[in-house]
Amino acid sequence: MSNRLPRDKKKSMMRKISCHPLTESNWKDFEKLFGAKGACGGCWCMYWRLGREDFDRNKGEGNKKSMKKLVVKGNVPGLLLYVEKEIAGWCSVAPREEFLKLQNSRVLTRIDEKKVWSVVCFFIAKEFRRRGLTVPFLEFVIDYCKKKGATIVEGYPLDVDSDDYPATFAYTGFYSAFRKAGFAEAERRSPTRPIMRFQIVK
Repeated sequence: MSNRLPRDKKKSMMRKISCHPLTESNWKDFEKLFGAKGACGGCWCMYWRLGREDFDRNKGEGNKKSMKKLVVKGNVPGLLLYVEKEIAGWCSVAPREEFLKLQNSRVLTRIDEKKVWSVVCFFIAKEFRRRGLTVPFLEFVIDYCKKKGATIVEGYPLDVDSDDYPATFAYTGFYSAFRKAGFAEAERRSPTRPIMRFQIVK
């Protein structure tokens, strides 16, 4: 049985969503969303920010402390999505330079020297998955990046045929959602992992 919402209910839900930067004031919502396991295997969304050895060594509580330290220092590592007042999702977005994993990736290495903000990860609460939230979430992300002075927002979604691809492995989002949000393919070095960009018009 499909868990997709009927169109009228989906439109109703869209009117009730909001998005806010992760700060100390809403850290408890982030903790609630990620749960005891820290989202995926104790990642606490530090996977893209650390080298492999550091990430593996800090899995769990260590990664949580590292993320909390970023937030306490006033660094905004991403955005939280709410449906009404209930925490529903997370998106990690920041200037590309903050993500060490991108710097070391052969497939996702820089296209050029232009300054970009990178969307590297989504985590949606189980009860809100497959409800069409990624596209409006990306629209919030674009608006946030624009306010921060960005001119290019870059994403690295999966381009796969299956609609039932496991959510655990789809943390960078899907190609179709990025296309619907206005992103265009800029480079492809892997059959399933294009680099996509949204050009912000000032």
